[in-house]
Amino acid sequence: MLAVGLVVLAGPALAAPPSAASPKVVQTLLDCRKVADDAARLACFDKAAAAVDAATSSGDLVAIDRAQRHAARRQAFGFALPTLDFLDHGEKGEGADRITANVAEAHEDGTGHWVVRLEDGAVWVQTEAQMLGRTPRKGSTVVITKGMMGSYFMTIDGQGAGRAKRES
Repeated sequence: MLAVGLVVLAGPALAAPPSAASPKVVQTLLDCRKVADDAARLACFDKAAAAVDAATSSGDLVAIDRAQRHAARRQAFGFALPTLDFLDHGEKGEGADRITANVAEAHEDGTGHWVVRLEDGAVWVQTEAQMLGRTPRKGSTVVITKGMMGSYFMTIDGQGAGRAKRES
């Protein structure tokens, strides 16, 4: 079964990381389960479902499933975006500390650092010159792991890991 993450996207809410608590409109829907009378419970659910639908339609509430959450976490990997902690709610899967991808294009820049564009469009650049025994090419396997203090290490085709940073 897919886990569903819910996020309230309101102006002030973007300034602070979302909490683990359900947004008010969702909590109101969940609270309908506590209504004992069948007709009153159904009326509560109908009203709350309409409010969730309105919040979703207006963009005040966004629901994402586990696959969408994983894709967003992977796409954001390497960027310093602390307000995306909600993507880790309920799990710390692949993509939290490392990603594995394939090279779409690679070249050395003028300073001898490798610039690697992955198949998903992410661009990573070595931050220290490193000699590689095999030149990265389209289809090469890249593993990028999160290091300490915001650093990242890029390994290409199993060759020694070197520091790297995400460009785009």
